Amino acid sequence: MVRKLLYTSYKAPGPQAYHTKADDIPHFFRKGCLIILVMSKETILILDKDFHTQWTLKTILESEKYIVLAVDTIERALTNFQEFEVSGFITEKRIDHTDIYEIIRELKEGFPELYVMMLTDENLEEKEYKKMMGAGIDDLFLKPISTEKILIHLQKGLRHRKVLLQKKRLEQRLSEIKTDRNLRGGALNRDSLSQKNRSL
Repeated sequence: MVRKLLYTSYKAPGPQAYHTKADDIPHFFRKGCLIILVMSKETILILDKDFHTQWTLKTILESEKYIVLAVDTIERALTNFQEFEVSGFITEKRIDHTDIYEIIRELKEGFPELYVMMLTDENLEEKEYKKMMGAGIDDLFLKPISTEKILIHLQKGLRHRKVLLQKKRLEQRLSEIKTDRNLRGGALNRDSLSQKNRSL
């Protein structure tokens, strides 16, 4: 049974929508058989068993210039995390009868800046909702959900991710400066002590 997931303004024409002819790409982006696409935004990974959901989300996000990876198994999703720098993760709550909140918890431990959005057609009790959010999910929405809401929350989550990454880089840089300063200070103290000993 196909889930009734309402994303306004988009319809899924079929699998052929994934194919792009080389003739449709400007000449200066093509070199031999290699097609080079210039992408300007982050990589988003979609995990969902439903093809219509995958296609619709992929179409919406690619129209906003995101790089989109769409998979239907947990194993393929984890492989993509190893092979790509994933900025945002949009997932169904249950994949192959498996609740993936523990997997999200592990992903958050390895990638604390990762933005995670969960979509579900299940009505969650308060206890289960708290468990999901405690696993590291940033936004949890009940289907159907509008295109605008998805984009607004995704963009907000990715902005927050950038802030976290900038803070992390700044802390690393300050740590490097502090370590370098301590090393130079130690070297100066040794030189000073050596000169003092020679003068004696």
